[in-house]
Amino acid sequence: MVENLDAKVLFWVLGFPINATLVYTWVVMGILGLGSFILTRSLKAEGPLSKPQVALEMLVMGIRRQIKEVSLDNPARYLKGIGTFFLFIALSNLLTIIPGFKAPTSSLSTTAAFAFCVFVAMPIYGIQNAGVKGYLKKYVEPTPLMIPLNILSDFSSVFALAFRLYGNMLGGAVAGTVLLNLAPFLLPVPMQLLGQITGLIQAYIFALLGVVYVSSVGPSQSFEDPLDM
Repeated sequence: MVENLDAKVLFWVLGFPINATLVYTWVVMGILGLGSFILTRSLKAEGPLSKPQVALEMLVMGIRRQIKEVSLDNPARYLKGIGTFFLFIALSNLLTIIPGFKAPTSSLSTTAAFAFCVFVAMPIYGIQNAGVKGYLKKYVEPTPLMIPLNILSDFSSVFALAFRLYGNMLGGAVAGTVLLNLAPFLLPVPMQLLGQITGLIQAYIFALLGVVYVSSVGPSQSFEDPLDM
């Protein structure tokens, strides 16, 4: 049976229940924050670079390159938000190798919050790219009769984003539990490896779709990234 993280209250603070979803989320946030501090406190622009800095730069450049290829816009605009989504989801999944840790992304409240952030970012970036008139124009194309359907399309796309991540993470947990119960001595390592790969793929897909949605009303001309030259 898959555990409901939202229903599992671990302790109370000033009368407010703190459930497992919040605690596991804070753990991931703490690790990301501490890791960022440690990795960035001694960055150098010149001279021999440390291996952690090289690895960090490769990760950031990889995310940046993927954002540019999808959005055809300045990737720096989306890097912080989309990069955070990717790292949070990926780390949440990787930490499941620790006995007792549950990925907060297996909770619908977490994935819904992520999707809501994307939903709020869509008009913000769209208006920045094309102005209010240019952004609203997408709702009357190809005909004003499509306004209700175009609005519904935005809502349904974001809801699908939340349920896709939640369903895949929860489905992976269910499949893993069933298979481990059937063959507990033969499948733990392969299932752990498969779960890690699946989690990384889900992190990539969520981040990629997030870029697609927030850059749906993009600039009129593609962006030439000087870092790629």
